[in-house]
Amino acid sequence: MIEIVGRVATGSKVTMPKLRDGWHKPPLFLLSLLTFVLGIYLMKEGAGALGPLVRDRFQVTGFADGLGFGWLMSYAIMSGSPVAGAAMAFLDAGVVDRLGAYGMVVGSRFGASFIVLFIGFVYVLRGRDRSTSLSMGLLSLLVAASVQVLAIPMGLWLVAGAHLERWPVPAGARLDDGLRRAFGPLVAAASAALPDWGVFVLGLAVIFGSFKLFDLSLPQLSIKQSRVGRVGALVYRPWVMFLLGAGVTLISMSVSISLGLLVPLGQRGLVRRENVVPYMMGANVSTFIDTLLAAILIGNAGAMGVVAAEMLSLSVVSTILLLFGFARFERWLLAAVDGILASPRNLAAFMVAIFALPLVLLLT
Repeated sequence: MIEIVGRVATGSKVTMPKLRDGWHKPPLFLLSLLTFVLGIYLMKEGAGALGPLVRDRFQVTGFADGLGFGWLMSYAIMSGSPVAGAAMAFLDAGVVDRLGAYGMVVGSRFGASFIVLFIGFVYVLRGRDRSTSLSMGLLSLLVAASVQVLAIPMGLWLVAGAHLERWPVPAGARLDDGLRRAFGPLVAAASAALPDWGVFVLGLAVIFGSFKLFDLSLPQLSIKQSRVGRVGALVYRPWVMFLLGAGVTLISMSVSISLGLLVPLGQRGLVRRENVVPYMMGANVSTFIDTLLAAILIGNAGAMGVVAAEMLSLSVVSTILLLFGFARFERWLLAAVDGILASPRNLAAFMVAIFALPLVLLLT
């Protein structure tokens, strides 16, 4: 993971390790991509076997069910990207329809933001200030929830009408032939050794591991505190922070990484919560690049339409918020965080709500 070092060092600057110190990172990066592709094919191979469980036991038959299911599944594995990838595999196998897959993708964003709050709780247990540690996590959850809620009507319209599926999958995007020849023996061996549902679970684990490998392949970045002032003016510009959040998440392919960095940065005073709302908005848009890649690998036009609808609706809503009324939107979010942290009772009620709501969506 990108390592943030918050020591005070006058005259120091952002440093990068020498090339010879990171010789192993390019191979790790390539390995992470290959394992990601393998995980997608494994999930696609075993997704059909989970149909009775997902469709009949959990009754994921529409958007609301998919939203609750994806939300809770992201909580369980502490990551949203594998859940969104699973939604693509389920859609391709006919386990869920387009609206159910869209609900799972949206729910994966709700659940993935919880990791930032979890990191904050870890800092509290280590004796850090409760308000500073938890505010970033709460703000991350509220940003993701509020922008997603505003984007859902447009997303539902795009998905229900298949408006982004009217163009055929480009021939260049269909990588099935070469990739299947490369990974076919591994997938066949897994299918022979495991039940179909086990193949799906193995694929989910492989994808999760691919993100860990990608995490290790990132260069270490050491940020010294003394020259943060040089970029201080930039963090007050919402568009700069929006693009920064989108860029960091695009590079790391994990919103958990890009948003998780905010907790230690906030603890060291390098960023303030007043400056990170647009950063979080940008991160929540570009985090779907890996899900789009999964849809392309699967070669399903409906899956690509679902991901495109999510990214487009979030981009439109975020642009409108940044251009019109952003200051009011930001003040509302910060006031909500302050209200939750005002008392242990408020915080407890909020925690109960974010676990009860997806359960209600799934069970009803």
